[in-house]
Amino acid sequence: MNSSSGHNPPACGDPAVDIRSLRVDYGDFVAVDDLTLAVARGEILGIVGPNGAGKTSTFRVLATLMEPTHGDVYFEGVDIAEDTRQARRLMGYMPDLAPVPSDLKVWEFLDFYAAAYGLRDARVRRRRADRCLETVGLSNLRNNGCRELSRGQTQRVVLAKTLLHEPRVLILDEPASGLDPLARRDLRTALQTLAATGATILISSHILGELSEMCSSLCILNRGRLMAHGSVTGVRAQLGNTQRRITLGLLSPPSEAAEWLTRQPNIGGLRVESTRISFEFTGDDDAQATLLEELVRRRVRLKAFEERRSSLEELLVDIATPPSLP
Repeated sequence: MNSSSGHNPPACGDPAVDIRSLRVDYGDFVAVDDLTLAVARGEILGIVGPNGAGKTSTFRVLATLMEPTHGDVYFEGVDIAEDTRQARRLMGYMPDLAPVPSDLKVWEFLDFYAAAYGLRDARVRRRRADRCLETVGLSNLRNNGCRELSRGQTQRVVLAKTLLHEPRVLILDEPASGLDPLARRDLRTALQTLAATGATILISSHILGELSEMCSSLCILNRGRLMAHGSVTGVRAQLGNTQRRITLGLLSPPSEAAEWLTRQPNIGGLRVESTRISFEFTGDDDAQATLLEELVRRRVRLKAFEERRSSLEELLVDIATPPSLP
């Protein structure tokens, strides 16, 4: 890798995945623009962004399938360019819609890859394959033909294959693509189980609601640049989207409460209906809690206090939409 960072390799206490000043150019087009990102051990990081954000190029570099224009990437202290063989031992890569041979049984498919990973003892290969199938919840299908598997089962078998060499870093490109809700739930459980053992997981997905439940943190990319990184709440704050809409359900007449609310900070767009009041609220969680306490203290009879924040999809639309010209 053409290093330009000038940094020393990370120490053993540093992040499991350390990306430094990563850039990927295709001619004059900049696909990844100076991406710097650290991912802790045991973290499940969701990498999201609109089409053309740089997700695929970033994953191809991390999977050692292409060299970047410049920058450095370390897996648990190993420079993936300087020691690609060791990096691949540490890393498991699951591409989107990975093929599975239809003429093999599930155990034969896994046995083939276990042998390719250097497990020569057939008994060791079987134990490893059985453990990986148990991790993804498919132990009962080891003797089934691959052609008999549903889309969700196929995805989980590919994940089991990816786990055979016990990687410490997992790079999963659209692992939930095409899965039904039940299969996505099973996949989420499997990944969270792996993360609990200390594995570090990077996921690219367009199913943004699912990512917010599955991942411990999110990374938002747009036009090759890092827009935000952190928890879902932290990402909202970094993107300047702390606004939420509050709806009050009332048992008492709304007029007095509405009059009081119009004089409070952080409130706008107030609407009054027969038994409901709704408004935009820009305060933080503490301010919202104080507002609720004050409403109760003023003897406003509440039967509901609901909030709605912009969905991740709406946030992505906001950052992907170019500003309108004046």
